[in-house]
Amino acid sequence: MSSLRIATCQFSVEAEIEHNLKYVKRQINQAADQDARVIHFSECALSGYAGVEFESCDSLNWQKLVEATKEIQQLAQARGVWVLLGSTHQLSGKNKPHNSIYIIDDKGRIVDRYDKRFCTGVGGSKPTFDLCHYSPGDHNVFFTVDGFKCSTLICYDYRFPELYRDLIRRGCQVLFQSFHNARSTVVEDEEYNIWKTIVPATMSCRAAENHIWVSANNSQTKPSRWGSFAVRPDGAIVGKLPLHQPGVLITDVYFDDSFYDAPGPWRKRAMNGTLNSGRVINDPRSKDTRCL
Repeated sequence: MSSLRIATCQFSVEAEIEHNLKYVKRQINQAADQDARVIHFSECALSGYAGVEFESCDSLNWQKLVEATKEIQQLAQARGVWVLLGSTHQLSGKNKPHNSIYIIDDKGRIVDRYDKRFCTGVGGSKPTFDLCHYSPGDHNVFFTVDGFKCSTLICYDYRFPELYRDLIRRGCQVLFQSFHNARSTVVEDEEYNIWKTIVPATMSCRAAENHIWVSANNSQTKPSRWGSFAVRPDGAIVGKLPLHQPGVLITDVYFDDSFYDAPGPWRKRAMNGTLNSGRVINDPRSKDTRCL
């Protein structure tokens, strides 16, 4: 049985690129020392998050960000690992940048880039939240590591199940989802917080309904809403890191018959528009919905 060892990484993402670079490099080495093949970092892990860590992308030092990214590429090559690096990708002219994940292979090459498709905000003529700072992306990305087909999504994308169905149609087996649920200024009841409730539950649901592995990580800047975790194809969370601490979660990804797949017999039919199991019968008492 083949397997893929992945590392789900977390640390406190800050505005200072040097701070973030130090943690990224340290955790790449920690994960590589444990034989991880894919090392996954949170949303905007290298650049920091506009509107959260700093006021706007106008203050980003793009040259420093490029240089830091190249250092990470060199380390990926030296350690022979894949790195999924949350960052910010500069566009031309006055276009707002993308909130992105760089897909860096084990030769140190950027082989693809995923750009967050659903940026938070109202939109329209006066966009808010993410849309104040970032341009949304328009496509999914795929890459294969040791025979496992992988993909990535970012944070708010998780609210849109349509994205996951597209991934499944195209053969995704392992999803790396980067979040940044941290440094909120909203005062909330410590006993009830929607983010720590809804994110793990939703990611477990996405894994189980699509029968995929999920790596979900998060910035650990206080107050962070939940620790990074991994989910197996039956929806069970199989590992979780503690809040407000840097850490590397190692998970061995594999597929066998031990993972219960409730919708498996009917998933393809449902995705193709047949929204029932079995055979629909032609019976007048079935069609008359008001009869006893």
